Amino acid sequence: MNRRLGTILLLAFLVAGGASYVVYRLVGADLTSMDRGRTVQVIVAAHDLPVGSLIKSGDVKPGNWVGDPPKGAVVKPEAAVGRGVVATVYENELIVESRLAPVGSGAGLAAMIKLGMRACAVKVNEVVGVAGFVTPGMRVDVLVSGSLPGPNQQTEGPRVRTILQNIEVLSAGTDVQRDNAGKPVQVPVVNLLVTPAQAEVLSLASNETKIQLVLRNPIDNKLAKPPGAEMASLFGIEKPPAPVEVRTPAPRPKRAAPVAPSPMIYMVEVMNGSKHSEEKFISGKERQ
Repeated sequence: MNRRLGTILLLAFLVAGGASYVVYRLVGADLTSMDRGRTVQVIVAAHDLPVGSLIKSGDVKPGNWVGDPPKGAVVKPEAAVGRGVVATVYENELIVESRLAPVGSGAGLAAMIKLGMRACAVKVNEVVGVAGFVTPGMRVDVLVSGSLPGPNQQTEGPRVRTILQNIEVLSAGTDVQRDNAGKPVQVPVVNLLVTPAQAEVLSLASNETKIQLVLRNPIDNKLAKPPGAEMASLFGIEKPPAPVEVRTPAPRPKRAAPVAPSPMIYMVEVMNGSKHSEEKFISGKERQ
């Protein structure tokens, strides 16, 4: 009897499990199909929108997005028209807030400057500009070369030192875009995104020294501590050690000569018969 009851219970459990699995698959398939079929209207680019351009009504168009749109997606045309583009948006690509300048900031280079930052122009040439490979979005280090001011200028020689690291390039030349062929362009001016304090350093370096830009990997955020280089070190000339300042010890105060103790005086009375006399003796000296 117990064995028969156990068999019946086992079969009941198997049937219930199979039915639950079938129901789960059917309901899950219906929910997935419903989710896939739900679309949301969003705003996409009607054509490529380069950096620095101002969006007009003809630059955007409505599009369909399956499922929930990503955070920051623009769903109305009026939310994008009249704003500048700070990162390239390609044709039929969804327009998001992170690629647009704040409302009222306009277009061009000024719209790309982040709050609290400054765009500082640095004059370069073909070699200084890394042969034209400095393009918007790149990360560079700024090196300066020159001689120390003052009397050490002739003796010390030229030096090179890294003054800024991991600086973002806003624009290259008068155009804030890359060329249509994607090739590097040789430009005379590069705009760097810096803080107000870094802008002062760059301004002083531009007037008093020569500037060299060094490309770096965009994902490399580590700041190095290079010691700098001198002209003498390139030719293996060791720098003479700094002169050691010799300090003359202060003269010691002279000790006062010891004062000799006062001599002891002894008086001796001599009586010889009727004669009477006195003799004086001084200790440590001959008798006077």
